[in-house]
Order: sequence, then C-alpha cells, then structure tokens
Amino acid sequence: MAARPRISRKKPRIPSYCLHRATGQAYLKLAGRVTYLGLHGSEASRQAYASVLTDIMAGRPIQRPESRATATTPPTPAAVTVGEVCRRYKLHAEAYYLKNDQPTNEAGLVAKACDRAAALFADQPADRFGPLALKTVRDAMVGEGLARSTVNGSISRIRRAFKWAAAEELIPATVSAALGTVAGLRAGRTTARETAPILPVDDVVVEATIPHLPEVVADMVRLQRLTGMRPGEICCLRPIDVDRSGEVWTYRPASHKTEHHGRERVVFIGPKAQGVLFRYLARDAESYCFRPADSERNRRALMHAQRRTPISCGNRPGSNLSDRPARPPGDRYTVTSYRQAITRACKAAAAAAEAAAAAEGKDEPELKIDVWTPNQLRHTAATEVRAKFGLEAAQVTLGHSTARTSEIYAEKNLAAGAMVAKAIG
Repeated sequence: MAARPRISRKKPRIPSYCLHRATGQAYLKLAGRVTYLGLHGSEASRQAYASVLTDIMAGRPIQRPESRATATTPPTPAAVTVGEVCRRYKLHAEAYYLKNDQPTNEAGLVAKACDRAAALFADQPADRFGPLALKTVRDAMVGEGLARSTVNGSISRIRRAFKWAAAEELIPATVSAALGTVAGLRAGRTTARETAPILPVDDVVVEATIPHLPEVVADMVRLQRLTGMRPGEICCLRPIDVDRSGEVWTYRPASHKTEHHGRERVVFIGPKAQGVLFRYLARDAESYCFRPADSERNRRALMHAQRRTPISCGNRPGSNLSDRPARPPGDRYTVTSYRQAITRACKAAAAAAEAAAAAEGKDEPELKIDVWTPNQLRHTAATEVRAKFGLEAAQVTLGHSTARTSEIYAEKNLAAGAMVAKAIG
C-alpha cells in the first residue's frame, strides 16, 4: 500500500509591517526578499500589505504590484514629505521634552512651529524644503502679527526638526545645512512686532498690592522678592528641600529649569527671608509649603469672623460645603495660579487707589498700579543685587550659568554712571 503524502500543518510565517527609517517607506521581508509598500502609515501601503498577507494565507505566490516587483533597493529620500518630517518630529518632541514624566512647554511650542511649516508645504518633498521655503513660513508668521522673538523661536524649532530628520537619515544632511543659513530677524530691521522688555516692579507698587493678596500668596511674594527665586521654585518649595544647619539657609529645588543640563540650583535664604518662611516649615517634610488649601481655609475663617448673622441663625461654618467640589483647592500653587492671584490683587489695588483719589477730589491716584508678574519680582531682586554686590553676585543669586543671562534680568546701575561722570567728567 502506497504511503499517503505528508501534509504540512505548519502555519505560514506572517511578515511584519515595518518602517524603513531612511526613506519613510513601509516594507515587509519574506524569504530574504524585501518588498516596499509605499509611504509608511498611508492607506495605500496598508492595502498593499493586506494584499500580500492574503496571498500568504492562501498559499499563493505573492503577486507584487509593478511598483514593488523590482524593489530591491529603497526609494530615494524624496518620498519623505515636509508634513511627514513635521509629524515625526512632533512625536519625537513629545517623548523627548519631559520633566518628571510630564511634557514641558517646549513640546507644545515644537508642535505649533511644525504645524506652521506643514500648513504651507505639507505635500512638498522634504529634500526640496530650502531657505526660501523657510523664509516663506517666517514671512507668514510676521504677517500674522506675531512678535519677532516668537517668530525667531518657531523658525529655530523648524530648523531643529530638519536637523533631527537628517540625523535619522530621513533627508539628506545638505537640507539641514541649507536651512541653517537663514538668520534670525534682527531688531529694527524687520516689520515684525517687538515686545516690551520685562522691567523690575517698584517696591512701592508691590507693597500697595500685598494687602489685597491672600496671606499665603503675600508671603510667597515677600519671599521671592528677598531671594530672587523663579516662580516655579517658590511654588514647589518643601521643608525637606531646605537645609537649616547654617546661619544662611540653603534651598535646593527637587526640580528646576536647568536640571536637564546637569546643573545644581542653590537658593540662599537670609534672616529676613527665614522670618517669612519659618512658619511654613512646621508640616510634613514632603508637603508643599505654600498651598491653596491653606489660603481657602484662611479665607473662610476671615469670612466667619466678619459674619453679622448670629451663630444660632443661618449656616454653621462648613455646613454648606460640598463633599465633592468641582474645583477643590490644590496642594500647591502653580506658576499660573500664583500669577493669577497677583493679577487679581493688582486690579483690586488699582481700584482701591482710584476710589480713594475720587473721595479726595483728585482726578487720578498718586500711585499708578499696573498689573505686574512674579518674573518682575525676580528682575527687581536681580537689579538690587547687581547694584550692591556686582554682576557675579547677581549671577549666583539667580542661578544663571552665564553672566550674560543675568544682565537680562539685572538692570544697569545708571546712577553709578552719573556719579562717575560728575566726578571725572
């Protein structure tokens, strides 16, 4: 009796849908042969991949379309478009620009810059995106009325996207090199809008604003003015981060602006600042010193102290609070909430000054109170340190890596120049 033919029950190997990084093409590899399918992620490439899988599962020889029949070498990089470069770099930025596992603002700025380039040149081959195309994107941003600094920042990020693409072998390196020849817009030599410089805020204005701030925020303002901290550094201050072993305390933030450069940030806290901070250190070592929950508790205590309704009538304290409020007070102030509290206080102080002037029969108050920001407090502290102790001391106080950066924050002491001129001029 003849032996029956042996039937193989081995399942066919299913090749993966892969990305050829140098060209942006999709491909699969079967029996040592590479078959290119088209632009990775496109509907056409996925249909081609599905067609190949159908042939494999049916046991038929793979019928390759003409565009893939002789594909033994990858297509040229021209297949990668500007839109594809922008899309991939945005994904890279989301994973790269992280701090404490959270995306930083830079990832969002990269996305906006790439979207501007893609809006004009999405379908153009990336290797044809040259200096003139980049200038076109720049001119469009200027036409929208964006500030010169904003335009320069966006153009720099677009150049960075193409430099990254060249490093990933998505485009020729010559494309990135050519884009590097486009210089940034210079002040006074462009029609782009100029932003006003951030100036120090006068201490008199700060003192007029403080009475209108919540008690916790008022102490944050006092502490920042004395130490020159960044707004983010004062918001994330915890007792565990403060070394009180010396006459001058030191604060090393757990997270700060330049930590990804491997630099250490040390904030020096002197006697006056210690007096402000001391009462906020008597809590759990890892909890935040300045908390909106504390401000809310103080506000309600003040409302209760000022109530006119007898305690036997109306609501008792806390009886009208929701168990699940829509916006419960947080365990720390953010830079945004800190700035917003100051903005509200500035407006309240300005209104109070105008009301007082009107009561006295004056057309306008003696002290004009404009809205100021926490960063202006940092400028004020820097200017005072530079005037009294020099630029190097301002650099150390502010935590800058170069004195040039400190010069941006610390205004020059023009009075010293006037004294020199009076003495020798």
